[in-house]
Amino acid sequence: MGRVTERRRIIRIRDGAVTTRPDTLVAEEPLEIRLNGKPLAITMRTPGDDFALAAGFLVSEGVIGEGSEVQSIVYCAGATADGVNTYNVVDVKLAPGVVVPDITLERNVYTTSSCGLCGKASLDAVRTTTRHPVSDTPPVRVTPELLSALPDRLREAQRVFDRTGGLHAAALFSAEGELLDIREDVGRHNAVDKLVGRALTDNRLPLSQSILLVSGRASFELAQKAVMAGIPMLVAVSAPSSLAVDLAAESGLTLVGFLRGQSMNVYAGDHRIALGATVGQG
Repeated sequence: MGRVTERRRIIRIRDGAVTTRPDTLVAEEPLEIRLNGKPLAITMRTPGDDFALAAGFLVSEGVIGEGSEVQSIVYCAGATADGVNTYNVVDVKLAPGVVVPDITLERNVYTTSSCGLCGKASLDAVRTTTRHPVSDTPPVRVTPELLSALPDRLREAQRVFDRTGGLHAAALFSAEGELLDIREDVGRHNAVDKLVGRALTDNRLPLSQSILLVSGRASFELAQKAVMAGIPMLVAVSAPSSLAVDLAAESGLTLVGFLRGQSMNVYAGDHRIALGATVGQG
């Protein structure tokens, strides 16, 4: 099976000095996801947690919402002429009686490590498809001080990033700031799918008491994945997109961006942020 990292020899130039040395790179390989034996999607990912990635992907597509709806997830033979298992093809078999929606015509069947779920631009579709609507029972309420401490906790837990500098990370925290789970991947949307897929197999959906922190920007597909998993709060260290903000406002998701030190922007769902001072007009 593919490794998380690979070694390559490079020429290093530092202050005019030229040396050769091995460098550690994050691995990137294609993963084909099949549903009941039929090809559904191909994504570029960092090998590892592939079953969780496939399960989380199906949650975000609205195919499944509970672990009991999955009968099995297995690696199948790859595309090589001799049929050798490349561990880059995963088949998800649904439990008997689970209806398979016709999603192949609604999305592109190829996703890259940067674009995520292209073509899913309907806010109404996400709101009506989710099996786990964002709720406040019991309510999640956090302070800005708690949020400001989360990026350092995420960074400390990024084991592969320390060796490569080339991975996105997504982490789940409790409302008290406890790190519940973290996943790394070359694609930020894959990292979130791995988190959600693991929660599905552990029967922890919906993640209604969790905070999702992502290491990059908050795009529409990440907001979509949070909503589909019932996560009430999405926090990003970088900027959100306009469509992500629209989806957050439409679905009741709290969306925080530009979380850097003690600074942050709250774009939607400010009722979950315990603001001690009076909010003024800038």
